[in-house]
Amino acid sequence: MLNDAEFALVAREVKLRSGAVLTRELANAASLRLTPLARRENFATVPELIAAARIRPDGALWNAMADALALSETRFFRDRALFARVRDEILPAALARRAHERVRIWSAACSTGQEPYSLAMMIEELRQQGVNAAVEVVATDFSQRLIDKARSGLYTQFEVQRGLPIRKLIAHFEKAGDLWRIADRLRAAVSYECWNLLRHPGHLGQFDIVLCCHVLPSFDAQTRVEVLSRIADTLAPDGMLILGAGETFPEGVAGLTLENGIATKRSGARRAA
Repeated sequence: MLNDAEFALVAREVKLRSGAVLTRELANAASLRLTPLARRENFATVPELIAAARIRPDGALWNAMADALALSETRFFRDRALFARVRDEILPAALARRAHERVRIWSAACSTGQEPYSLAMMIEELRQQGVNAAVEVVATDFSQRLIDKARSGLYTQFEVQRGLPIRKLIAHFEKAGDLWRIADRLRAAVSYECWNLLRHPGHLGQFDIVLCCHVLPSFDAQTRVEVLSRIADTLAPDGMLILGAGETFPEGVAGLTLENGIATKRSGARRAA
């Protein structure tokens, strides 16, 4: 268990690097999750790891701790009603707007890849139904560890059982020892990049649809507004920003119109400074 000073230091550095707010109730869980990192770095205890991080000038140990404490709770086709709406309403509308141009979708804070791969499966199935779906899926997370797992396309039995119907498992995965590997064609359909939502994502380009699901609750109020405002900057005219089920849009995000739980960037909208 970390003492108050140690936990406060870890919480400060994690917020600085990932935006996540750690409450004191998470001190024991944080210590447990940092223990394997301490051992890999040849420290006997987590407090020794923290002490070393304080004197290392490169910040590498703090970065590793923020990565180790990154949230990775996700599953395939999480929020089924949301995916149905993307399939039946949001994506068809974007395809119609783009006509012969490619629709771009961003899965922000993608964790271990279940969300973008769910999108890739959905898009493939639409194509099999005759829909001319020219779509690019970009997925990002600040954690290199989570991005590496997502790129691998390898999942445990427990992970594929969470939200993935058996028919989709058979159609899109193959057995790889004790794991399941998503089909190479679907791995190739998603472009992954390690990117922190605390930085402006302008280099990623413009998107027609952005999913930022189940990440905002880990931020404080100001960080939520800042993150959503940066994401809004990347939306194409009439582009849509989607949060997870039950999440609400904070006040202070300009340039977006909220309707039925989806924020739309209206044509000609500009974000206030």
